[in-house]
This record gives sequence, C-alpha cells and structure tokens, in this order.
Amino acid sequence: MSTWNEAPPPPSRPLGPMGVLRALLRGLVLGSVTYGGLCLLLLVRLIERPIHGLRRPWTPHITLAVCRAAFPILGIRYRVSGRPMRHIGAVVANHVSWLDIYALNACQKVYFVSKAEVAAWPGIGWLARATGTVFIRRARADTKAQQQLFHDRIRAGHHLLFFPEGTSTDGLRVLPFKPTLFQPFHDHGLERVMQIQPVSVIYHAPKGEDPRFYGWWGDMAFGPHLLRVLAAPRQGAVEIVFHDPVRVQDFASRKALAAWCEARVRSAIDESLGIDRIF
Repeated sequence: MSTWNEAPPPPSRPLGPMGVLRALLRGLVLGSVTYGGLCLLLLVRLIERPIHGLRRPWTPHITLAVCRAAFPILGIRYRVSGRPMRHIGAVVANHVSWLDIYALNACQKVYFVSKAEVAAWPGIGWLARATGTVFIRRARADTKAQQQLFHDRIRAGHHLLFFPEGTSTDGLRVLPFKPTLFQPFHDHGLERVMQIQPVSVIYHAPKGEDPRFYGWWGDMAFGPHLLRVLAAPRQGAVEIVFHDPVRVQDFASRKALAAWCEARVRSAIDESLGIDRIF
C-alpha cells in the first residue's frame, strides 16, 4: 500500500499561448517586486545594522509589503484569521509550498528557520539571507552554537518561525511535529519567558483543479511548479489561521508542547478543508 508522498503529483496541463503569456507577465511583475524589494532592503540594512545591530526595526516592513503584494500579482485570494502575538517567542506552522514564505511573511514580522542547504539555492538563498533567515545544520557538533544563535535572536525580539514537520506536504495533511525542534525553547531559562504560537497554512485549490494544486513536496522540481502556478487561468486561495499562543513553561516536556501545537494546526486545516480524519 503506497503512502501519500508516493502518489503521483497533480498532472501538468499544456500551457497554451495564453498560459505562457500569463506566466511571463506574472513572473516579470512578481520578480521585479521581489528583487526590487530585496535591493531596497539591502540599502536600508546598511543604515539599520550599524545603528540597531541584531535588531531590525525597519527592514521587516519592506518584507511585509513585498509579500502582501505577491498575492494580488498572482491572483490568489489571501485571508487571515486571528492575530500574530506580540510577546517574546516563536511561531510554528505546517509546511506546504514555497508560497508559504510569502503567505507567512505577509501578515507578521517573522524570521524563518531553514536547513543550511537553502542558503546556496540560486535566488531563494539570497532572499533568505537578506531577510534574516536562521540556517541550521543537523550535525551534532553544531547543536550548541545553533542553540545560542536561537537564544540571541529570540532575546533580541525576533519571532523565529519553525516548520516542525521537517518537510513540506501536499497541503491535505499535517505530519507529526518533531519534538527535537522544540528543544531550544526549554534551555537557558527561555521557557520562563517564551510563548509559542501555532499557525495553520491552508491552501484552497482553484476550482476544478486537484486539491493538492499548491502543494510542493518530495522530488517535485521548483521550476515546473512555479510555472504551473504562474500560468493558472483561475487561482484559488490561501488562508492563514493564528491560534492562541501558549507559555512554554506550562508544558512538562518538549514532546507535550509539540503534540499540542500539532493538534491545533491540524484541527484548523481539517475544519477549513472539510476533512474527516478516520486514521
């Protein structure tokens, strides 16, 4: 019996002349806004960094504006429920697509935590580094240094965003949250001051399309997926649901905290997509 990630991805349809034109126009505008915003951010950061150091009071507003503009450009409807927390802490969310970066940056000032390999990806790596992404390695030798980096960033007031599933999915499910990613929240007394806010990222496919339309997972290539989204004649919607934050110190272990966050994220996705779990 095959598992969900062994099933074939949504089939690619021929683009046709109009599809090619839509992809070109949307791609040009989105690329111009994204990398134009990046250039502006780097210029502002030249002034911001000497004055404020690790803190970033100005540049996140640029990231926010660029990511909000992405959805009208793509034609994807975008809505938000709940409010991002203001308290010191971190955010955890499910992971579906490269679109998550735009979706989660468009409604809050947040800094992603990503695997180190992403820093070397053409285009995406530059964006990630410029916007303050924290890159982590899985090597045990790097654990202590990375935990100290988390602590420094969190105490500087940064809301770090983790994807505790450890990978992306087809958008119809939430994989088990890995408790190990919650370990930094229980060190150096951070559990006494930190809160964690779970966030559900929910994609609604365009009418008539495979419900996994926006999902990007496994060995799916980035280029064809990007092209399919850009060329779509009808777009769907993305929904961001902020759940109530919780205090880390209220949970006896990282495993209990991970399980609570996972349940909250999954419940909103199931409710919004009308999924009745029987397994």
